[in-house]
Amino acid sequence: MTENGIASGHTHHRLHQGALGIVDIAASTMANIAPAMSFFFGFGFLVYTAGLASPLTIVAAVIAIAFLGNTVSEFTKVIPSTGGFITFVGKTFGARTGVTTALMTGAGYIAAMASVIAISGGFFQIGLQYYKVKGLENVPWIVWTVLFVAFSAFMLIRGIKISTRLAGLFFAFEIGVMILVSLVTLIKYHQYINLKPFTPSYISGGLKGLAAGFPLAIYLFIGWENSAALAEETDNPRENVPKAVFASIGIMAFAYLLFAYSTIVGSQDSVATVTGSEIPFLSVAHGVLAGGVFLAFLAGFTSTIGSLISGTNSQARLIFNAGREGLLPKFMGAVNAKRKTPVNAMMVFLAIGLGIITFWGIGHIAGGHATSGSMSPTNFFFEVSTFGTILVLLVYLLANLALPFYIKKFHPEMFNAVKHVLLPSLGIVAILVPMYYLVKPGQPTPYNWFPYAALIYVVAAAVYAFVIVGRDPLLGERIGSIVADE
Repeated sequence: MTENGIASGHTHHRLHQGALGIVDIAASTMANIAPAMSFFFGFGFLVYTAGLASPLTIVAAVIAIAFLGNTVSEFTKVIPSTGGFITFVGKTFGARTGVTTALMTGAGYIAAMASVIAISGGFFQIGLQYYKVKGLENVPWIVWTVLFVAFSAFMLIRGIKISTRLAGLFFAFEIGVMILVSLVTLIKYHQYINLKPFTPSYISGGLKGLAAGFPLAIYLFIGWENSAALAEETDNPRENVPKAVFASIGIMAFAYLLFAYSTIVGSQDSVATVTGSEIPFLSVAHGVLAGGVFLAFLAGFTSTIGSLISGTNSQARLIFNAGREGLLPKFMGAVNAKRKTPVNAMMVFLAIGLGIITFWGIGHIAGGHATSGSMSPTNFFFEVSTFGTILVLLVYLLANLALPFYIKKFHPEMFNAVKHVLLPSLGIVAILVPMYYLVKPGQPTPYNWFPYAALIYVVAAAVYAFVIVGRDPLLGERIGSIVADE
């Protein structure tokens, strides 16, 4: 390859091929989803919007995510790539769309990860304040956040095997604790076990209430695509990545429904009790196990760190691959020669995440809105994750749109009307519902200007793509040029 390509010694830019097995990437994916963290901070709002039958919102989200899982799986079977969605869309629609998708993907995932970065320190502070740990309870949450980011960065640099397995251990602990609390809750409050949470007539506001909570239900599963970005480091990725994707979605679906149902049962079928608690699951844990709340707090903490590690591992690899192929600045496409980790991309990923938190804080101070409530990490979590979700959903939309065209063009012998047309079309419809509720007019500030900010960013990304492709006409040939198992 020339300097305009991957670079003459592009083998030095390869990741550690075959380092991970199917269990590793499935565990990493579920750690990225972070069921404890996501459920702790999301379920109360789901109940607020959908009422007693809020678990049906999760069921709807599972169906939508399964359609997306089909798209990723079908693409991975023919072109497994660390670039994930960027490769899938770029190979289908060309270099300019690929570069635009790379910028959208990077910004969307970094914004989502910034919410995890903030909540890692924020949740730890909540625990210290709950237990009134003298000398530590008043330490600002941002201090803990920086410490946990430094720890995560150290583990990420050490290599994909170590960091992935650590995230997997954290996930095993959190899921074990949450299942334990859920089962004990169902036993203790067995008299409240009924089918109301799965009965449509108990949805507040009917279909409108279900749809209003749908974006957050989708967000509960963000990270389900983690396995695809680990394709290059996975043994037999064409088979193992699709299996890991669907296994992760299935396990998380069961877990979330169990947690949701047990929380409602533990709250004695009271919507007011659930919505009146800052973290409903912790309130239930406090009532059913003497030490359960401590274990639940610990599960929430390991969940945030596990998500921080596994999410950065996979999502930073997307921008690493974009840098390696020339869609983004080339220095992002470098790897550590000894450990074969994309250090530059990971550090940029984390640094921008911290930068977003800093900018957000300065914005609140400059705008005169720096109250303790507005500057809370939970407030930031909801705000920045909403913006990131808008961009991520746009990428999902493009990937679903691309699948039938790609298969028809490059693999016509494999074309299947159900897998390659019907399911991705249903996936597009499923994405449009949460997208509408994220961009519709009349939302409170700052949510009302997120759609405009996203639109401006996408336009700027498209302009950048037009310029860079004009300067490098061979860019389109490099998109997807590094296949994971070749």
